[in-house]
Amino acid sequence: MEITVLHNLGIGLLLGLLVGMERERSQNPVAGVRTFTLITMFGVLAGTLGASAAAWLVPVALSAVLVLLVVGNLVLVKQDAGDAGMTTEIAALVMFAVGAALATGLRITAVVTAGVVALLLHWKRPLHTVVKRMGEGDVQAIMRLVLVGLVILPLLPDQSYGPYAVLNPFRIWLMVVLIVGISLASWVVYRLFGARAGTLLGGALGGLISSTAATVSYARRTRNAPADSAAAAVMIAIASSVVFIRVLFEIAIVAPTRLQALGAPLVAMFAVMLVVTALTWLRSRAELREPAVSAAPSDLRAAITFALLYGAVLLGVAFARENLGQQGLYAVAAISGLTDMDAITLSTAQLVLADQLDTATGWRLILVGALANLVFKGGAVALLGHRRLTSTIAIAFGFAIAGGILLLLFWPDASP
Repeated sequence: MEITVLHNLGIGLLLGLLVGMERERSQNPVAGVRTFTLITMFGVLAGTLGASAAAWLVPVALSAVLVLLVVGNLVLVKQDAGDAGMTTEIAALVMFAVGAALATGLRITAVVTAGVVALLLHWKRPLHTVVKRMGEGDVQAIMRLVLVGLVILPLLPDQSYGPYAVLNPFRIWLMVVLIVGISLASWVVYRLFGARAGTLLGGALGGLISSTAATVSYARRTRNAPADSAAAAVMIAIASSVVFIRVLFEIAIVAPTRLQALGAPLVAMFAVMLVVTALTWLRSRAELREPAVSAAPSDLRAAITFALLYGAVLLGVAFARENLGQQGLYAVAAISGLTDMDAITLSTAQLVLADQLDTATGWRLILVGALANLVFKGGAVALLGHRRLTSTIAIAFGFAIAGGILLLLFWPDASP
């Protein structure tokens, strides 16, 4: 028992030093490296004694720490020293709780909490910069994510309805939350870097937000700015490559146990896209500029549209599996993949996980959707973009589609 207490005190000592060093570095007058270390160790002792002798000891000890912090701040106010922020005081209370958590055996929770506290204190300026750069539209986009994820999602029933028992409102909306979250996170990063993103990062973030929307945006710009055609071609190729990273991430979230079987040929297709992108960049590198994605991705109407599309794909795949055979499945995949890869990816992963589709058919459906998506984006470029961009993308996507067809024909089937 005593060895365990000493062990907890040692961890508390290190965690207190970690947070305390950050406060000492910032020259905070309220609490520094020694104070934070002592507060954390005090939490360990209070939690240990409270668990074995008197449960009231922990709240009393916490109150004592709070009183000391208040007194310290009053002295600073009288001396007109320090700022009026409460960050250090709250951090001290959290570190006391970290010590108490160590005493109750919650070591992982305590270590993670202390690490987060240290990072939050250290990242003061970057976090303030992020908030200052956020406009009203960005805040609204975050609130929409809160709405779809924390308000609507918990209210939906987690059970299957409809024909073929594939329509589960909770799981369908959970996919909406996932897609909105991925797109919004990418958009936030894009907003932070802005024009400094460069061709590589700009194209990658465009692919994570929506490769189709990015392609349309880049192509439309070249209609009136032909000089942007080379850069737009590279960014469209990058965005179309990054789609496969997004696809693999979605499979890992929805069906992690099937990731290797479903993902291997998709990784091969990603490699094909990387080669195509590299060749496009080599051809266009002397003329690179940075067209931009123009709209936030978390529109609520778009989320509802995706939910309807996702449900329709689930029904379409189930219907085709029951009545139309393989050709019907591939037709559904091609149609759904024309403008959006998320619906076919997530629905297929769900069906493979539930053993309603074998993995060989599953990855082929996703790849057919991806090839259809390339065809659609190529058509959008031809319709909206400058002819220089059209010719470059036609060659790039032509090679990519040929590589995808070869994978469909010759990739060896794995066991389901």
